[in-house]
Amino acid sequence: MESFEEQLRKDPSRTEEECASTRLSISLLLRTLCLALLECWLPSTAAWAQNPSATTAQYQGDTTKVSINNYYGDSPTKADDPNTVTRERMNKGMITNSLDALSGQAAGVQVQTGGNHEAMLSAVRVRGTTSLTGGNDPLVVIDGVQSDIVTLSTIYPADIESFTILKDASETSQYGSRGAAGVIQVVTRKGRAGQFHIAYDGSVGFESTYKNLHMLNANEFRQAASSLGMSIIDKGADTDFTEAPLRTGFVQNHHLAFGGGSETANYRASVGMTDHKTTVENYNLRNYIAKLDLHQKAFDNRLTVDLGVLGSLQDNNVIPLRQKLFYSAATFNPTFPAGANDSGGYDDVTEAWWINNPYALLTMKEDEDNAHINVHAKAMVDLGFGLTLTAFGSYSYTDIGNAHYYPTYVWSHGEAYQGDRKVMELLGNIALNWRGLIAERHQLELLGLIEGGRDTDKGFYATSSNFNTNDFGYDNLSAGAIRPWEGTNSFNYSSSMRSYLLKAQYTFDDRYTLNVSTRLDGSSKVGANNRWEFFPSVSAVWNVSKEQWMASMKRYVSKLNLRVGYGKSGNLGGIDAFLSQQLIRPNGVVSVGGMPTTTLGIIRNANPDLGWEIKRTFNIGLDMAFWDNRIVLTADFYTSRTSDMLYNYTVPVPPFTYDHLLANLGKMHNHGLEIGFGITPLRQKDMELNINMNWTFERNKLVTLNGEYQGQYLTAPDVQGISGLYGAGYHGASDVCFQIVGEILGVFYLPHCKGFTIAEDGSKRYDLTSERYICGQATPKATMGSNFAFRYKQLDITMQVNGAFGHKIYNGTSLAYMNMASLPNYNVMQGAPEMNIQDQDISDYWLESGDYVNIDYVTLGWNVPVSSRYISKLRVACSVNNLATITSYSGLTPMINSTVVDSTLGVDDKRTIPPYRTYSLALSIQF
Repeated sequence: MESFEEQLRKDPSRTEEECASTRLSISLLLRTLCLALLECWLPSTAAWAQNPSATTAQYQGDTTKVSINNYYGDSPTKADDPNTVTRERMNKGMITNSLDALSGQAAGVQVQTGGNHEAMLSAVRVRGTTSLTGGNDPLVVIDGVQSDIVTLSTIYPADIESFTILKDASETSQYGSRGAAGVIQVVTRKGRAGQFHIAYDGSVGFESTYKNLHMLNANEFRQAASSLGMSIIDKGADTDFTEAPLRTGFVQNHHLAFGGGSETANYRASVGMTDHKTTVENYNLRNYIAKLDLHQKAFDNRLTVDLGVLGSLQDNNVIPLRQKLFYSAATFNPTFPAGANDSGGYDDVTEAWWINNPYALLTMKEDEDNAHINVHAKAMVDLGFGLTLTAFGSYSYTDIGNAHYYPTYVWSHGEAYQGDRKVMELLGNIALNWRGLIAERHQLELLGLIEGGRDTDKGFYATSSNFNTNDFGYDNLSAGAIRPWEGTNSFNYSSSMRSYLLKAQYTFDDRYTLNVSTRLDGSSKVGANNRWEFFPSVSAVWNVSKEQWMASMKRYVSKLNLRVGYGKSGNLGGIDAFLSQQLIRPNGVVSVGGMPTTTLGIIRNANPDLGWEIKRTFNIGLDMAFWDNRIVLTADFYTSRTSDMLYNYTVPVPPFTYDHLLANLGKMHNHGLEIGFGITPLRQKDMELNINMNWTFERNKLVTLNGEYQGQYLTAPDVQGISGLYGAGYHGASDVCFQIVGEILGVFYLPHCKGFTIAEDGSKRYDLTSERYICGQATPKATMGSNFAFRYKQLDITMQVNGAFGHKIYNGTSLAYMNMASLPNYNVMQGAPEMNIQDQDISDYWLESGDYVNIDYVTLGWNVPVSSRYISKLRVACSVNNLATITSYSGLTPMINSTVVDSTLGVDDKRTIPPYRTYSLALSIQF
């Protein structure tokens, strides 16, 4: 429908009243046509149209389902849905980002954040890993804006109203090619009717390391070397270098929100700041965020307009080479003095090639900054007779900067680097929704949506080396000699997508609900022969508790639902723009006429058949509640099959131009069981106890990687290393965790250690079998999240407990640090001289159980009674995060990377930040 401005441009003589009259006439015509069509197909519609208000009331009274128009991520929050995490359910400890608030709260969702467990990666997995090279991070939808985990982590937790986790493909298929790894819908807090109000939430906390490695001190180091007849470099000091990178951490959060308005117009604005000085020297994280939401109704509430603006700035000082820093801190010669020498430099053990003086490493500098802004708007027009027209638009801009400087006394000749990346995302859609009664006891909702989006990703980086001074850092790249072609680059990628979505939801007698949807996606990222793909789904819900024969049990059974669903979704996470096309770029330097000349070469084959990874999922579920929801139980079983899985194959030249090809040939299976349980054994006016627990049991299988491509049968190794060990003595093959066709993704495939062989000098070596065997998996078979909350009058105590079971960890740290053969260039752990192992061959000897139960936080809060005319609510709380971990694992912490398929999966290898506790105080005031 044309706007007044568009009509005026076409005919300047027309008045605004005339244009408005035209719009009203068109609107009435649309209603009449829709009503006429419905009367032809559904005779009972005429009766419904005579009393639309009664229909609306009946529809809104339906509690068996949620409106299908939840594509924008702002559907009403369902407090009793186990997959919806409301503000009341979010974690209450020291929360530094929104991912911490979600951890352990939903079955099938694994959240690993830096937070209080620095050995972990920041990652989220919904129902495990379903792809090798595609994206495994879920799609994040924030108030209808399609985003990612990084952006979600910048939002202040106090600005979030709820998380809703979409796991089943019958739910995620509405997002088509973006929903294969699950969807997290985030609804942020909006303005509300009422007088002006303001709220402050703040917390401060201190962090203290409570566990560290125990290496030989200076006297023990001298004695160990002497017993082996070794001479050492002895500087006469006694320094515990494991403490060199550590300090007492400090974290503070401050958030201010204010708003007001009426039922037809309101607003909410907020600003927040997080400043985190971690327990590692020079490792600082800062986040600043501002948010504004406006809500306006007009034309007798038939038009609703929502406008949102979100801006954030992250400014971080990170650890340049984390593994090298902690490797050096543990094994550096303890007879060396702390800090710099008299000349201002740092002494090193020149024969220890893999480490440096840790104090020198602490002078390395690496900074990151991430600026993000999003503006989005939604306009919804009530056309009457159950018809709603919605238009949504979003613009996002992200600027990511990174710079580092490695001094000459750490990095040969020094190195400076600066890079910048800009990402712009445009998204818009128009949806038409109709809902109402089509006959007595028959409810129907229909949704049609057209969507388009465009992404642009561009940037550059430059590297410089051969510095004569360390004074400039990365602020003057010209102070060094610019490196050749591989040190400088720029890029500019763009991609677009179009989508068409149709959804229908039919409900009979508030008991039986059927949902059907299909989405057609077209993307410029995939090959020319694969531009479009269908993503259909179907699901059904039977509300058993509303059956007449259940009436006599209503006193005991509050809710009983059976659910079943099947859907197809896609994954574009492993495909960048232009990846299906042949690529020519610089690949070397040759001399031409005595001058160095950069050469160009083909480094990627064209693949016009490159397409989506496809995931098909079947889900069956059960929801039960007893005794007025005092006991709640939910269970889901799912099985999914990933086909057309992406993998990078080695191919023959010719017929191919380049020796590698990205193609869709692999297959993977996943299945799992998710159980949620909640009980309220005590519910009184002054006292209440709530216990909630969720369990997830997951298993996957890499079925095949081989297949035929354009007449060529392409193969990949059946056994391929994923993660391994790093450092002195690990030259050549050092893989520990593998992907093996026909097995779970991420298994340990190692020789068996039968014991030790003892040499004449008393030293020991591992006695290993010649054959390898599968001796465990890196990913947990089961994960657990539980929450205990007790309230007595205005006092409350909350405890979150998480756990993981059935997996193993390879303790590569102990393997290296218990090796006496590394003396005297590297220090060893206490206990190593007594065992006198002079070997570090990889076997199952250091493979340990990774099972653990972690008390994530304990919070004691007091809702202070207030009688002030200005203060409506006052709360103070104190928390201890990472209180205790129950485990048999002998390393620093069992909470390492156990979900992300990369070079760290399942391996504890000299990179773990010593675990610490956070002690914090929090204050919340509402005016």
